[in-house]
Amino acid sequence: MTQTEMTAGAAPLGAEHEKGLGEESLAPQQTRIMDPWSYLFAWLGGCVSIGTFTVGSGLVGTLNLLQTFLAIAIGCGVIGVALMINGRAGHRYGIPFMVQARSAYGFSGTRLPALVRSVPAIVWYGFQSWIGAGALNLVSETMFGYSNIWVFFIGFQFLQIALSVLGFHGIKWLENIGAVFIIGSLVYMFFSVINRYGDEISANLINAEGTWGAPFWGATMLFLGVYSTMMLNVSDYSRELQHRVGPVRQVVIYANSILPATLFMGLIGLMVSSATGEVDPIKVFSSAVDNKILLVVTLLFIAFAQVTTNILNNVVPPAYAMMDVFKLPFKAAAVIVGLLAFATFPWMLVRDESAAGLSLFIQTYSAFLGPIFAILVVDYYIIRRQVLNLDHLYDAEGPYRGVNPAAVIATVVGVLAALIFSGVSWYASLIPAGVTYYLLMKNLPSARRFLA
Repeated sequence: MTQTEMTAGAAPLGAEHEKGLGEESLAPQQTRIMDPWSYLFAWLGGCVSIGTFTVGSGLVGTLNLLQTFLAIAIGCGVIGVALMINGRAGHRYGIPFMVQARSAYGFSGTRLPALVRSVPAIVWYGFQSWIGAGALNLVSETMFGYSNIWVFFIGFQFLQIALSVLGFHGIKWLENIGAVFIIGSLVYMFFSVINRYGDEISANLINAEGTWGAPFWGATMLFLGVYSTMMLNVSDYSRELQHRVGPVRQVVIYANSILPATLFMGLIGLMVSSATGEVDPIKVFSSAVDNKILLVVTLLFIAFAQVTTNILNNVVPPAYAMMDVFKLPFKAAAVIVGLLAFATFPWMLVRDESAAGLSLFIQTYSAFLGPIFAILVVDYYIIRRQVLNLDHLYDAEGPYRGVNPAAVIATVVGVLAALIFSGVSWYASLIPAGVTYYLLMKNLPSARRFLA
């Protein structure tokens, strides 16, 4: 066996690469805790995003019901393929996103993708925590007559912080149990909305003309954009998946977890908002239920869904980034991420006039995420031909030291292209960033040592 094959197949030796069972670290993952069903349930539990509901609400008057359905399906199809493609490195080598990015950006350069990935995660963390707290507050008001959103927000946030420090091994059970409860609640709410607002839905959505032009493709990008953060750091999750699960099966898992949650949430948002004009998620969901007990169950579902989504999507990625940049242990990083979510002022994001701003937020951060995704894919599949040198990836003084100018320049080129075509920013960034990175890696002298 050659040195390259040994490096590709096993983690380097040494204390800095050791990892105990149940302990989160940046070291190569040897013990895989996720079988296919656990992995599917984890993604299902982590994809019930209130952001998807908000995107659906924002399409009222633009797309009809069929067009929204197809926009979600196309967006989720792209997501499933992209997750499999970019998650291959993590699945094969057991490395997280922050380590994967070192071969393209360099040890110091990884701070750029770390920042780009962490900012939207923390903002979504705060936003979804406020929604969850609002649901719990309405439960308390309905059952006991007590209402104080700030008490529930602070308590709910600290509950999530406490759960998040358990890491992947600790939350696996939460995601598995939550997925069953979540999908059942979504099915119930979907048909409750149809029964309650059937006439309005028929008049405003089914018989509406809509458009198949730029707004339609922009909608596919928005539904995709809600998950574009996960497409970047999918290796953080795929490193926990058993080796025996191949690429095709991975796409099936991603599609069957993301598509149902996105369809239900996006279509519920579209239908209720078109019928009532209401965009506040708590008011929308509560208006669809006229039974007190079912209302409480529905609101508890909303709160629970925010926990599963936040822990998987919005805690682990920025926590890993802090572990890499600031050399913090996972538990400390997870606590800091939770505290930073307070500073996002989520109560400002749920106002009616902020709905359009959330779509702009998705378009903007997708403009930065798309180029990084393209660079990682070109680096792994074309530059490295799917062979990574783990010794170099964990050697801060090796060939990947410092910053790779090729990746930084290509990121800027991709961002500029994305901002020019902001309605489809993620799509527009891919080719400019990927081609620029490839050409610079082949021709820029200062980038040649990163070819090692």
